[in-house]
Amino acid sequence: MKQLILVFLGGGVGSTLRYLLGKLLNDTQNGIPYGTFVANIIGSFLIGLILGLAAKNQTLTQSQTLFLATGFCGGFTTFSSFAYENHVFLKSGDFLSFAIYTLASFILGFLAVFAGIFITKIV
Repeated sequence: MKQLILVFLGGGVGSTLRYLLGKLLNDTQNGIPYGTFVANIIGSFLIGLILGLAAKNQTLTQSQTLFLATGFCGGFTTFSSFAYENHVFLKSGDFLSFAIYTLASFILGFLAVFAGIFITKIV
């Protein structure tokens, strides 16, 4: 039961921050979802750091990892929003924005995870 509560609380914090980031950064004029993009890149970097620390000499406990990686990062990152926003780009015929947003999200997301893990190895 404790594990469920940790994931629930972490997810609530992550989701709230993602919502605020979207309100702050998503561009309603041209529809570019900068908030979602930034949340996904930051979340990818954070999960790399968190899981890197968890693997490095057991720096984080299982409870901390559940709260931070599963809960917070799970609530903060936004794959469902990402998928919907890409649907909107495709439906409107904005193939360039679709391609740039999708490729940049995947490439930078992967690089952010790798960077997070790399940093934990050298620190």
